[in-house]
Amino acid sequence: MPIKYVISVLLASLLLVSVTACESEPLPSADPATLLIMNVTLIDGTGSPRRDAMVRVQSGKIIEVGELDAGQNDVVIDGGGQVLAPGFIDTHSHADDELFDQPDALAATSQGITSVVLGQDGGSPFPLLNFRLKLLDNPVAINVASYSGHNTLRAHVMKDDFRRHATAPEISVMSQFLREDLQAGALGLAAGLEYDPGIYSDTEEVIALARIAADHGGRYISHVRSEDRWFEQAIDEIIEIGRQAKIPVQVSHIKLALTTLWGRAPDILARMDAAREAGIDITADIYPYEYWQSGMMVLLPERDINDREEVEFALEKLAPPEGMWFTYYAPQPEYVGKTLAEVAALRGVDPVTAFMDLIAASEKMSAETGQDADMIIGTSMREDDIRELMAWPHTNICTDGSLDDLHPRGTGSFPRVLGRYVREQGLMSLEQAVYKMTGLSASHMGFEDRGVIRPGAAADLVLFDPETVIDNATPKNPGALSTGISKVWVNGQLVFENKQSTGNRPGRFLARQ
Repeated sequence: MPIKYVISVLLASLLLVSVTACESEPLPSADPATLLIMNVTLIDGTGSPRRDAMVRVQSGKIIEVGELDAGQNDVVIDGGGQVLAPGFIDTHSHADDELFDQPDALAATSQGITSVVLGQDGGSPFPLLNFRLKLLDNPVAINVASYSGHNTLRAHVMKDDFRRHATAPEISVMSQFLREDLQAGALGLAAGLEYDPGIYSDTEEVIALARIAADHGGRYISHVRSEDRWFEQAIDEIIEIGRQAKIPVQVSHIKLALTTLWGRAPDILARMDAAREAGIDITADIYPYEYWQSGMMVLLPERDINDREEVEFALEKLAPPEGMWFTYYAPQPEYVGKTLAEVAALRGVDPVTAFMDLIAASEKMSAETGQDADMIIGTSMREDDIRELMAWPHTNICTDGSLDDLHPRGTGSFPRVLGRYVREQGLMSLEQAVYKMTGLSASHMGFEDRGVIRPGAAADLVLFDPETVIDNATPKNPGALSTGISKVWVNGQLVFENKQSTGNRPGRFLARQ
């Protein structure tokens, strides 16, 4: 083994000891008094019926729940009869890069989110230990967990030569990087098999890495290989990964993004139910919108920007020009906010030609700068499928959003479910919805002390008004904060109140348990 590699492993081990020692210290508290939250309707995150109860918090933990008397050291909070629930857990977040620039994480806390899970779609902070150390030096308002990203590992090993299957020695190096991330607390392995460079991997490569995650008690989460043309095969693949690696598997932001798939949610869920009956722990998360956000290239799985027939198919079956708009376009920033149909009209060409010209310019700039040069929102899903997939007992809620997102999901996902799908549409009970945001999410991520209100659990809490909670973010105003979220506590400290951050930053890194 090369001496350089041995030294790096030793340094990582020493740093990990340092992190563990630091995180074993008690959470800082400006006031030794306990917090007593009273006059609330308690929904505890287990799916159980709501009830009247009080909650006492001390040193970042819930210490009592029930009919309680105020003590002389209690700071009493009157909840005004609103709902007190566990803090919401976003199992698919892209807050990675923005977290240190926006440590108050207002886009998350304003919708009741107290914990986010990073490392999604195959991309993760690398090495994870360095990110964890940075969090110690730069505290944030919310709790943070992360997977280790397959695409990140692949890119570090294969560099620019990634348009092929990995060799056994390359998988071996990826495996070692993964072990180091797992040692640093990664929840498991995350894949983004519809994106470069993971799209060029074969299933055996992913299974080899998933087995390592399984050996460490980890999990597997994936933006599956296709959400449209080959969605059924992609579901079969993640099921096979779960079967062979003997690991829990989760389908990221499950959707039916192809017109010929619309209405087939029951068929897909039946396939996943059959896998569960066969002993494979397959689950899913979902965000409550009919449109997605990604790069233009995601519409071309063969990565051939000159294939006019493929572009025609994409614009007819996946994302119509009138329902596709640019949230970022570096070659010509004036196109941001415009649909592909509008851009095509400005250019005096048909939408297919416009798409091909635009992606060619974007890819050229990306090659020159080493940075992604475009981002689009595409309308590809149907409401009845979203409802069906969301109601599946093993689907939890997520955002798939960032802290500074041009898609409204970044600020609106959780209140949107509570307001539109629960109160207005009656898709599920409020208790069921909260469970899908808390206890179920915690179970899917392997968190043992989050997502429930009970003595001994972490005091991540959200107080909200079920009669008014609603999302306000729209495609034209994606940063608009939601209504109805009153207060949010993270590890017992208030981080959101009166529609603004408090400045407290008690978030912790949530290592694999």
